[in-house]
Amino acid sequence: MFLRYNVLFINNLIIENLPMSPVNQLSSFMPVPEDIDFILQAEYAKKLRTFLPPEAFAPNINKLVILLINLVILVLGWIIADKLEQWSVYYLWLYLPLAVVMGNSIIALLFTSHDLMHGSVIRNPRLMRLISLLGLTMLWMPPTLWKAVHNRVHHKNTNNFGDPDRNYLDEQPKTWGKWIQNLFVPSAEVNPFWLTVGMTSAWGVHTFRNLTSVLLFNRETVDYVPAAFTVSAKDRRAIAWESLVIFMIHLSIMAYLEFNPIKLILSYFLPIAIGYAGVMFYIYTNHMVCQMTSVNDPLINSLSLRVPKIFDLLHFNFSYHAEHHIFPGINSDYYPLVQELITTHYPEKSEKYILDAGVAWRLLLQTPRHYKNETTFTDWSREKSVTCPLSQKYTSDIMVK
Repeated sequence: MFLRYNVLFINNLIIENLPMSPVNQLSSFMPVPEDIDFILQAEYAKKLRTFLPPEAFAPNINKLVILLINLVILVLGWIIADKLEQWSVYYLWLYLPLAVVMGNSIIALLFTSHDLMHGSVIRNPRLMRLISLLGLTMLWMPPTLWKAVHNRVHHKNTNNFGDPDRNYLDEQPKTWGKWIQNLFVPSAEVNPFWLTVGMTSAWGVHTFRNLTSVLLFNRETVDYVPAAFTVSAKDRRAIAWESLVIFMIHLSIMAYLEFNPIKLILSYFLPIAIGYAGVMFYIYTNHMVCQMTSVNDPLINSLSLRVPKIFDLLHFNFSYHAEHHIFPGINSDYYPLVQELITTHYPEKSEKYILDAGVAWRLLLQTPRHYKNETTFTDWSREKSVTCPLSQKYTSDIMVK
């Protein structure tokens, strides 16, 4: 308790003299200095780690095999698709189950690459970069960009001002990036047609926004992203080269399929659309229905889902997302154990950070998608003002008002 009161005192003292970055100049939100960002996240990790076995933090190299299997599934799908011109048009529908399997492989490639980049699979940086380039190619995501946007920026600023994955703030300008996100994301106002389009393409928009922000400008003043960030000159060059490699791989796949419309639709665009839709379901429910937090509390700014066990098996327990934010580098097989420990040691918070997947989705469709303040959503026209359904007070003695 003494520590928390001192944190609050230091926090307020620093905030009074903190230089305001462009995003922090938005009047409805309170900036927090970087050195206090991890107070609660670190507190959870320190307390719970003592109850976890050492092997939970050991690299799980078996996921490299899973990544390879899913790459093979995609290659086999394209090999079969190359023969589609020999099929009768009445039998083309038989390819659809394979397209679904290929779509799931794209989801699996992202999630295995996600774990790989967090260091829970192997620890060799060069090998990690090479393998993740293969794993992230179908997502058009350069691994160096992913390391910056996800590992460095998102995890440090989860659902805060600096988080590139959060909802836009109401006070942010109505740029093309904000307009597209408003059009696509699940909300009380979204058109079902555009929601469907967004499910299959919003990942591409997310990647394009951050990629162009870094490659073309590399400034924190870029306003068409929720929160701009910068990378070093070395990383910027690496992102450019990785983007070129990814482009050439995609071009090679299309060339192998002879740019045939039927082959491309069934074995390239359809699996990508299915994969992106699955990925976006998780991403939308990870944080977007949660309140913003000035202090990084994964049990408030992140959401874990209850999903059928088959999806946890296929997607490496990605539904345990708050647990991942407490232990980013842990073997995902141990996320259920982390959840058990949280419900034991923090029962007052466990009631709100775990939801059935269907409930989380309905909440997204019942609320606007722009932050009016930390705990209130509003819509594009600013006509609505809806309190975040999951909002709850921080621990009273660390709350920043």
